Amino acid sequence: MRLFLVIILITLSVISPSIVMAQDVAEADTVDMGILLRREQSGNIMLHTLGYGAGFRFGTNKTYYKNRMFEFDLLEMRAPNQIRRYNENFANPRSYFYGKLNYLYILRAGIGRQHLLNRKPYWGGVEVRAFYYGGFDLGFAKPSYLYIAYYNFIDNQLVLEKTVLERYDPTKHFTAIGINPNTMCDIYGRGPILSGFTDIKLYPGLYFKGGFNFEFSEANDRIKALEIGVALDIFPQKVPIMAFKDADLLFITGYLSFLFWKRFN
Repeated sequence: MRLFLVIILITLSVISPSIVMAQDVAEADTVDMGILLRREQSGNIMLHTLGYGAGFRFGTNKTYYKNRMFEFDLLEMRAPNQIRRYNENFANPRSYFYGKLNYLYILRAGIGRQHLLNRKPYWGGVEVRAFYYGGFDLGFAKPSYLYIAYYNFIDNQLVLEKTVLERYDPTKHFTAIGINPNTMCDIYGRGPILSGFTDIKLYPGLYFKGGFNFEFSEANDRIKALEIGVALDIFPQKVPIMAFKDADLLFITGYLSFLFWKRFN
């Protein structure tokens, strides 16, 4: 959340002068030659307080003051308490998140509206819109797979016997040798990125988000904008991400995204 507050302060410090200048000439029109471009498409890249993502948005401008948009987002949702670790017993260890049960990816599909708050003057500046969106979530929980190092005593010396790719089990896999009373093993590092895809579990849900869009493109048929908002993802079934803590039904995130592409008829 501190990161999100810093992002907001930096963004507002950049765009505030342009907003003030735009308000001084609020009567100026921004529709080139009186033509309203009724369709628009945009892609976006997103940084949020629990990860990152990307999206696509399209829709129609019903009037210059409001529009209706459809959107699709794909994002990673991390746990706020996950910490990257390394096994220092190995020369080239692979990093991993101890206690991470699943990697959660969320696909959003929704509909929303934008409402004009501040018009852009003809010479440029910043146009401000408030927005709200809502729709369906589909969560993809991919199990965490780790390389587990197994040891054995040979001639009274502890020797690495084998390294095996296994699904993380908090009752069996630990960070140091000897913690598991049944097996001499520890965690070498994370598995390949594609490991666990055949074991993905789906979690349907809903999402809502709202915030402000700051459009600063010089041309009316081009989209360049920063968007600041808050998103709420809700799942009827709890989604386990980390061991040793309760699974979550609700994820609240702040985000900053950059949008780009075009308007047309």
